[in-house]
Amino acid sequence: MVAFEEALNTVLTQDFGSPGCERVGLSDCAGRILAEDIFSDMDMPPFDKSAVDGYACRIADVNWSPVMPADAVVINSETINSGLPHFASLRVIETIAAGSIPKKTILPFECSKIMTGAMVPEGAGCVVMVEDMEMHGDNLVRQTVELSSKNICYRGEDIRAGDLVLGKGVTITPAHVAVLASVGATNPLVAKLPRVGIISTGDELVEPMVLPGPAQIRNSNGWQLAAQVMSVPAVSANLGIAPDNGPALRTIIDQALLENDVVLLTGGVSMGEFDHVPEIMLEAGVEILFKKIAIQPGKPTVFGRKGNKFIFGLPGNPVSSYVLFEVLVRPFLRRMMGCMDNPLELTMSAGVDFSRRRSDRKSLIPVIIRGGNVFPVDYHGSAHINAFTKANAIMIMEVGTQEINKEEEVHVRPL
Repeated sequence: MVAFEEALNTVLTQDFGSPGCERVGLSDCAGRILAEDIFSDMDMPPFDKSAVDGYACRIADVNWSPVMPADAVVINSETINSGLPHFASLRVIETIAAGSIPKKTILPFECSKIMTGAMVPEGAGCVVMVEDMEMHGDNLVRQTVELSSKNICYRGEDIRAGDLVLGKGVTITPAHVAVLASVGATNPLVAKLPRVGIISTGDELVEPMVLPGPAQIRNSNGWQLAAQVMSVPAVSANLGIAPDNGPALRTIIDQALLENDVVLLTGGVSMGEFDHVPEIMLEAGVEILFKKIAIQPGKPTVFGRKGNKFIFGLPGNPVSSYVLFEVLVRPFLRRMMGCMDNPLELTMSAGVDFSRRRSDRKSLIPVIIRGGNVFPVDYHGSAHINAFTKANAIMIMEVGTQEINKEEEVHVRPL
């Protein structure tokens, strides 16, 4: 039996070879693993642009001074004499819409009305927000408060032409899609999705559309795993139910390894009389790298490879297969596609006292994060998959930890 950390390291450090790649459009790339570095083809912003609706003008004309220039248009001489802030009126010389090119240069005591995102005209050093200006007479505006920000997004302040904007191996998020679009990378190179074959073993299983007879149960694991595989994302091939029969199971495993990059089996991996999966994996030429993990749930988990094909034997209990996919198989599939991110783990506070009977294995417990604290959900063991419909995270209890006190720090992995 290996520690979970050793099992995870084993699956993540396999020689996957060179993953296949393909180009996809912007509408299809979210969630995929980027397989190339992306460089900007231009400065961003590509020009000095206004951050607000307002008036583009010279800083010298809007900075308050107790001495007003001789050629300024003074609105209120009493304000000047009182020593209070006062501002000259500026003549509006044009209106600049977003997408248009300014036609005039800003001269002393002039300004241009400008819209958010529009190009700042030559001669302007700031943009005063429209709500901080007031009209005075025909075509004149005056500032009502002191300037607090230049309100200009300067050319290249976000990205310079030639800058690396996205690195190979990142998972493309909607924010990444925006960056790809902004630099014209409309067909990024991404890792191909691995094909994952899913086999549910057990003579007691029937498919969900069948009403179970005496001593039968519906196959939930296969459909659950198929949904988890697609959420990676990867290509799911649900191969149905295999009997607890050595020769028949061997035929199905051989075919699954031939047609898929990864095979997931559930059931048949424990110590029962009809648990044939590990021995059949060996007969099929699979090198078994581990077959038990010091974890709860999920102890009888098997992992092996045959050439460039990989196989996981997961426990048949629904919670075990669900949890082991999240903490072991999902990171494996993502690393297989070149993703170097580690699974997200958060440190939070326990919302209640919690204890368990045994502490000889790492425990993964369904919890809900609420109000910044962690609360275990009602959970009856590895057959109680319903508990995970209420959970949004897994709490980790390390080997040797039997109790967690309220407000004590705990480690959780969001689902």
